[in-house]
Amino acid sequence: MEFPAAAPTEFIGQSGHIEDALDGVVDHGSDDELFIASYLQGHFAVIARQQEMQPDASLATLDEAMQGSLQAAFDNKELEDEDQRLVMALWQRLLASAK
Repeated sequence: MEFPAAAPTEFIGQSGHIEDALDGVVDHGSDDELFIASYLQGHFAVIARQQEMQPDASLATLDEAMQGSLQAAFDNKELEDEDQRLVMALWQRLLASAK
């Protein structure tokens, strides 16, 4: 059973914009872009859903949660330094495009 979102409508729309943009990379990106977007998409799916359950969700709280999730993964050496940089760059572009 899925619970309805408690987040503001504006946040739901912004989150959907980011999700659509990630899907676009998956559909049309190069192999490298696909890898980076898929990695980011895994984190985003979990974090965005958690945020959607929060009545005070915003792009700022989403960014904070995403940065924490990604940093924990990077600290576990999940990605090489260059891939970490590419993931963070894509995240920042997606975040900016949703504002």
